[in-house]
Amino acid sequence: MKHCRIILACASAAGVVAAFAFQNPSVDSSPSWPQWGGPGRDFQVKSTGLAEAWSEEGPPVLWRRRLGDGYSAIVAENDALFTMYRDTTGEREGEEVVVSLDAGTGQTRWEHRYEEYLVEKMDPHWGSGPYSTPLIAGDRLFAVGVMARLQALDRRTGQLLWSRDLYNEFSMPRIGMKTNRGYASSPLAYRDTVILPLGGPGQAVVAFRQSDGSVAWKRHDFKLSPSSPLLIQVDGQEQLILFMAEEIIGLNPENGDLYWSHPHKTEFDLNISLPVWGNDNLLYMSSAYDGGSRVIELKQENGTTSVRELWFSSRMRVHYGSVIRVGDAVYGSSGDFGPAFFMGVDVKTGQVLWRQRGLAKAQIIFADNKFVMVDEDGHLALGRLGEKGLNILSKVELLKSRAWTVPTVVGTTLYVRDRESILAVDLAVQGAGF
Repeated sequence: MKHCRIILACASAAGVVAAFAFQNPSVDSSPSWPQWGGPGRDFQVKSTGLAEAWSEEGPPVLWRRRLGDGYSAIVAENDALFTMYRDTTGEREGEEVVVSLDAGTGQTRWEHRYEEYLVEKMDPHWGSGPYSTPLIAGDRLFAVGVMARLQALDRRTGQLLWSRDLYNEFSMPRIGMKTNRGYASSPLAYRDTVILPLGGPGQAVVAFRQSDGSVAWKRHDFKLSPSSPLLIQVDGQEQLILFMAEEIIGLNPENGDLYWSHPHKTEFDLNISLPVWGNDNLLYMSSAYDGGSRVIELKQENGTTSVRELWFSSRMRVHYGSVIRVGDAVYGSSGDFGPAFFMGVDVKTGQVLWRQRGLAKAQIIFADNKFVMVDEDGHLALGRLGEKGLNILSKVELLKSRAWTVPTVVGTTLYVRDRESILAVDLAVQGAGF
């Protein structure tokens, strides 16, 4: 690949980690966050021991360091973190970077850098990416850049194994209906393949072999959206779910055969958020602008899937944030350009249970029966569900730049970033007197 460099960075590099960084003995040593959305791709994690509240100063910050632009989330394997960013300083300004960090200190283990020229200058309000979140699959790390460059790296060393320039090799359609918004979908592993939506005739969805990047299958003509693929089971049958530009679809993940499709249109083709699946066969989806939310019920018998829409409502409109299902309700931050409300909605009826202010548009994780939330203004909040809404247990200003990235929780450690920095925060119950 042209101008591609691998940098094995020394952990003693001056100025990389802030002066208060130290080794964190509480980092969970088990692989806990391998992909977009966490272990179950549902933004939930089975952590325990999180504090019920914080002091006025907030939870202890274990380390903080400068990173770079982008909204790529953080994935974790053992004692290593992985994410992506765009370098915005010095001679290497404009390079896109896949980086591995030490989970306990934040120091760089390796970087994979490459020049990524944008087809068009992107609106600085949105940022120039990258947006996609890397995927850990065995000893490989898969990462997709803002111009849809798919790369497989050795997870331990950062060595480039193979690369595909999807935008040019597949003559991909414009990313975004009116402006070039950049590629945003996060890859999904299925058996020996990695699956991504590309959009366009005969290649709406493509499965690449993990070993060498060759195409295992490509199918359909649906238009591209920023949402990421999801794997579910419908009455024992594996189905690949994709929230495309104008509909949601279910495919056979082995060969791409279409099982079903159901319309869900929104302005600018921006279906962004990840659909939410429940073990009662209900699939929730939501989008902003003129999209709204709907729930469909899927039933499968002898290879045939029936689709029944239970409800549609324009009251809850999730823009780009994570949605959490707890029991018979879904929870998320609703709104696009106007005020944002944190809302609870009955997944079976569409009835709004409550909505409340107090946070800007937020990304949320559910851990230890609590919501861990980061809003776009940089506030970190901890909340617990109550009868009449969300009880905010603690709230603190943590980040300084726009924070659109969903946080990561590994054990009792929170990893979070904005467009300038990345932090590790200790969410554990503190000692007596806290």
